[in-house]
This record gives sequence, C-alpha cells and structure tokens, in this order.
Amino acid sequence: MLQKLRPPNAGKPLFVFYLLVVYVFLQFMWWSYLLFDLNQEIFKLRNELELLRDSGLAVDDSLLQEKISKKRLMIFGEGLVFMLLLSLGILKTRRSFKRESQVARQQKNFLLSVTHELKSPVASVKLFLQTLEKRELGREKQLEILERAVAETNRLDQLIGNMLMAAQLENHAFSIRPESIDLSASVKGFVERINEKHPGKRVHLEAKDRIITEADPDALESILLNLTENALKYSPENEPVWIRLSTDENKATLQVVDRGPGVPEEEKRRIFEKFYRSGNEETRRHKGTGLGLYIVSILTSLHQGSLRVMENPGGGSIFELRLKLKTQHA
Repeated sequence: MLQKLRPPNAGKPLFVFYLLVVYVFLQFMWWSYLLFDLNQEIFKLRNELELLRDSGLAVDDSLLQEKISKKRLMIFGEGLVFMLLLSLGILKTRRSFKRESQVARQQKNFLLSVTHELKSPVASVKLFLQTLEKRELGREKQLEILERAVAETNRLDQLIGNMLMAAQLENHAFSIRPESIDLSASVKGFVERINEKHPGKRVHLEAKDRIITEADPDALESILLNLTENALKYSPENEPVWIRLSTDENKATLQVVDRGPGVPEEEKRRIFEKFYRSGNEETRRHKGTGLGLYIVSILTSLHQGSLRVMENPGGGSIFELRLKLKTQHA
C-alpha cells in the first residue's frame, strides 16, 4: 500500500492578488455606471421640474429628493461592501506575501547554512587525504585519519540524503511502503549503530519488547536518525540522550529526550517547517539546514502518526512520536 503527500496550495497568494485586482476593476466600473446613471436621472428630473415651473404649475420636488436619497444610499451601501471586501482581500494578500517573504528569508539562511555544511566535510576529507599522501605515517595514525575521513563522509552523505528526501517530499515524489516490523528490535539496532557513530556521546534506550507496528523501515530509520542527531547536537557534552519506547492502548509511543536548551514556546509549532531555524544563520551556534525536523514531520504524517515537542522536566526537550500498533489477530 502506497501513501503519498497531498498537493499543497501552490500559487494561492498570486491567485488571491489577481482576484482582488479583477474585483477592484469591476467594482470601479460598476460605480462609474451608478454615478453616470444617477447624474442622468437627476438631470432629467430637474429638466422636467423646470418645465413644470415655467408653465406656472406648483411643483413638489420631494420626489426628486427621495430618488436622490435612494441612489445615494445604494451607492453608499455598495461602497461599504466594496471597502470591506477590499480590506479583507488586502489583509489576506498581505499575509500571503508575508509568508512568502518569510520563506525567502529561510531559504537564504538555508543556502548560507548548506554552503558551510557542504564545504566543511569536503575540506576535511581533502585535508586528511593530503596528509596521507604527503606524510609517512604509522599504520595506527593512518587508521585514525581514515576513520575521521569516513566520519566526515558519512556526515556529508546524511546531509545530501536529507536534501534529496526533502526535494522528493516537496515534489510529491516520495511514497512509503509500510510493513509489519518489530519497533523494539528496530530501535535497539538503531541505538547500537548511533553509539558506534558517536563514541563520545551515549544514547540510552528504555523499551518494552515486541512492539509491533506497520511502518516503512527506511522512513523509520530517517525519523530516528534526524530526531537523535538533533538531540545529540543540542545536548551538553557529558549529557546522554534517552530514547524511550512504550505502548498506550493502541498506540506505540517513542520519545527522544535531551538535556539541551529546549524549544521556546512560540517556536514549538514552527520548528517543523521547512528551512526554519531559530536565530540568524551568521550568529547561530549550532549548524544545520532546517530540514531534519521537517522530514520527520512529513514522514510521521505519511504513517498517520502524530508528532509533538514538550519540555523536559529536567531541562531540555522531549520529541514524542506516536504510531498505531498493528492489530493482533487470534
């Protein structure tokens, strides 16, 4: 069974803008017609009243005043509706373009960030290879340099993988293939691999055995990797990251717990937006692209799960993912 992303509301701000322009144009044409018609009617009635006065008849111009009042009231009502709709349209368009401007700024930050993130590991690997090429080193030192080069290559590979996946998600070209998996065993294997990758930091696991769910193994790996790497990046050097896995009714709950600076309340919804990162790229201490949590959010939605961030009572953040348990048949 394949599940795909729904297409987003692309081009909506521009559509609203053009609709507003067409409405303003038509409304001004209608107003011009009403004013012209009112002037014509007033001119005609005044001529008739002048003819009657010239013939010596007593003339009551209340009819003329009544018609003028009705026309003015109608034009005033039209103008009030026009101003109301125009104000709403301007407000909607302003909000839409403000969002577009915000996305543009985030993309600029992304380009600044990704330039550094791509150049840094490439420069490191180049330096390591040049060192091996130009110096006579012992076998132990060679292995140390090669390990560091592999680590930088893995970092580059993860960055490129996130960029490719984000592009696929954006263009609705990514689909998941859920299968029955033992979530407990999958997370346990992941923790072992991540601890090998980051020997200086430790990821601890608290998990119930045999938690069965339906998920895409590759997508699940991407979710775990991005959440854990994010937690490791923001955690203090000597503080471990905890992954907790439990069940509640018909749901599996996975929590990634860190002791970092936490997420401000006003940013808890926005951190899952593409390219969004706190602060300015030139002054931000922790590097990144703003794609990891976006990918986690979309992949969670494709699994019909839920994702949220909470405060850790001991300081830091708790990212909580909930997935449906697979129904057990007798």
